[in-house]
Amino acid sequence: MHKVLSDKRIILVFMLPATLLFLFIVIVPIFISVHYSTLKWDGIGVGKFIGLGNFQQLFTDKRTDFYEAILNSLYLAALSVFIQLPIAFFFARVLASGVKGEGFFRTVYFIPVIVSTVVIGQMWLKIYNPQYGLLNSLLKYVGLGKLSQEWLGNKEIALGSVFVPLIWQYVGYHILLFYAGIKTVPQDIIEAAKIDGASFSTITFRIVVPNIISVIEICVVLAVVGSLKTFDLIYILTNGGPLHATEVPTTLMFNTIFHRIDYGFGSAMAIFIVLECLLLTVAIRGFFGRFDYAK
Repeated sequence: MHKVLSDKRIILVFMLPATLLFLFIVIVPIFISVHYSTLKWDGIGVGKFIGLGNFQQLFTDKRTDFYEAILNSLYLAALSVFIQLPIAFFFARVLASGVKGEGFFRTVYFIPVIVSTVVIGQMWLKIYNPQYGLLNSLLKYVGLGKLSQEWLGNKEIALGSVFVPLIWQYVGYHILLFYAGIKTVPQDIIEAAKIDGASFSTITFRIVVPNIISVIEICVVLAVVGSLKTFDLIYILTNGGPLHATEVPTTLMFNTIFHRIDYGFGSAMAIFIVLECLLLTVAIRGFFGRFDYAK
């Protein structure tokens, strides 16, 4: 085995299929999108080269609502980092402390991650339904009927209402990541802290958190990038409505390409999303790079 792993040619042979797959599924489409973004093209015939005209239109044409879509995606990213991740960390910390039924709860929390997004979207459409939905019915049952809303039809609260299913779907994924990270913290250090009288919160913030900074970094990157490129659940729940209140760059890109038949402008949006994700990933890694994981 050591002889095989030390042979670089064999390693390259094993890496080649995955590398080619990644190349043709990810890298090549990006370059094709870059080319399309320089064209005025409806997908039929020969496109007209307009250079950076599509990118200029992103921020100058108020009819596209692209600026509002960016703000909505950044808002979702902020909610993911400051609400979803703390919730996930709390449950992971409790599970990792050795509660009864640890394995059962770990599985239950992860179930929404593997359920089809279409199923989740349809379920939350029923929950939010203003006539017979579970949420409004529950509010009326407990005497809070005045709080009943058209949760996905009210422009003021639609984006927040969309975020709740996003939390529900992906919080289990982050719980699993945090749980795995917490389990790598040396137990003898935690036991020594308990003997010295350290509280649960003290152990959490003085011992656990410093030892899983790298895991926290990964979760933040995944939460931010996932929020910036989220599409399916928003498309199912609201398709960017009402009045673009839940519009994000991905839904705007989809509608631009497939409904307005503007491949060039839609490709420019796609390239912007890729660049936005890359820049924020670099920024997040730069921020966490100031911490010494070894400490």
